[in-house]
Amino acid sequence: MHVLQELRRLSAAEEFFEQLGVPYDPAVLNVARLHILRRMRSYLDEQGVSADLDEATVREQCRVLLSRAYEDFVVSTPIAERSFKVHRDAIREPRQTIVGLEDLTIVAEPTEDSTNQPMSAKK
Repeated sequence: MHVLQELRRLSAAEEFFEQLGVPYDPAVLNVARLHILRRMRSYLDEQGVSADLDEATVREQCRVLLSRAYEDFVVSTPIAERSFKVHRDAIREPRQTIVGLEDLTIVAEPTEDSTNQPMSAKK
C-alpha cells in the first residue's frame, strides 16, 4: 500500500508521527494536533506530493513535511499560526462605527406626575 493511502487510514495524530518515524513531545501534540496535521497537508499541497512519485520519495517528503509542520507549533502557538479560519477571522480589524453624540444622549420625557420639586418633597 502506498504511503499516502496508509496516511489516509490513520485517525490519531500520534499515528502519523509513528507511521513516519517523527519524534514528538506529547505536550505539544496535545495542544496543536489538528493544526499540525492541517499544516502538513498545506505543505504537501504546496510541494505537489502525489502518489505518482515513488514510495520512498513520498515517504521521505511526508516525514520532512510533518517534522516541519510540528516545528512550526513547537516555536509558536495555534492562534499565532492561524491555521484555521476561526483564528484568521479573530484578528480581522473591526469595522469602525461612528456614533454621534446626539445618539448617546438620552432625553427623558416628562411624565404626568413630574414636577420641579426635589424627590424628598414629593409624596
